[in-house]
Amino acid sequence: MKRDILSIIDLSPDDAGQLIEQALVMKQGGMRCLLPRRSVALLFEKPSLRTRVSFEIAVTQLGGYCLYLSPQEVGLGQREPVPDVARVLSRYVDCIVARVYSHETLAVLAESASVAVINALSDLEHPCQALADFLTIRERKGTLKGVRMAYVGDGNNVARSLSLLAGMLGVDFAIASPRGYQLDEASVAKAQRLAATAGSTVMVTEDPVSAVAGADVVYTDTWTSMGQESEAAARREVFATFQVNDALMAHAGADVFFMHCMPAHHGEEVTTELLNGPTSAVFDQAENRLHIQKAILAKILIPAD
Repeated sequence: MKRDILSIIDLSPDDAGQLIEQALVMKQGGMRCLLPRRSVALLFEKPSLRTRVSFEIAVTQLGGYCLYLSPQEVGLGQREPVPDVARVLSRYVDCIVARVYSHETLAVLAESASVAVINALSDLEHPCQALADFLTIRERKGTLKGVRMAYVGDGNNVARSLSLLAGMLGVDFAIASPRGYQLDEASVAKAQRLAATAGSTVMVTEDPVSAVAGADVVYTDTWTSMGQESEAAARREVFATFQVNDALMAHAGADVFFMHCMPAHHGEEVTTELLNGPTSAVFDQAENRLHIQKAILAKILIPAD
């Protein structure tokens, strides 16, 4: 049976932990050419730097072939219905990696395709990014258990995947967002249930200082995601006190490091000095997208014994 990854919870905690450990091995040059003659389609509605490059290079390094399909070429749901695209691609490739505006589009793709579908970003979640981020934490801290992670900013798709994965892997997670921009209650409740099983906590607050206090990792993301450009001015005003800077980081733990999934708006959600400073792990995160994509593709495309 094919296996889709649309949400981070499509993986079990054991699956997620194993992916991270396998990615560490792959980063050291192990397990190459696992996917000879396998083909992967990148079906993108949104522009991308890290996601596109990391998946293309990952497929190549594993011995497969990757084909990028731009919005102009496919016109997903406009030029052709989504189910038709899914069924056609299923006759050509072994896996579809989709970067879409609406999670509903992703769900229809997966329902209609006979090959695996991987969520490379939707408005609901960004599971590949979250896995790369926890790979970065595992690499820097040597463990995930007992780590305290603080997220400051918009309760968006990245925050949702991070909160769920933190709950799965036993990482304490605190998120500070302005009122009206917080994670939805259902996602928070789901993350808290996962955390209770794993022996960790998920906390929601409107106070960045409370979230960051004693944190090992401080994370932020852009205040305005793609498709929200008309809200940019209003969001800058609402989020003005949620900037991650040296003053906020002073409340964190002694060995704290900073994370951002990028692209970053220098001087908005984070200062340029912090983004480029010695506590920043943002370029490690970007590199680790490559290694986690390889682990994900290997898991999806290599049949289980």
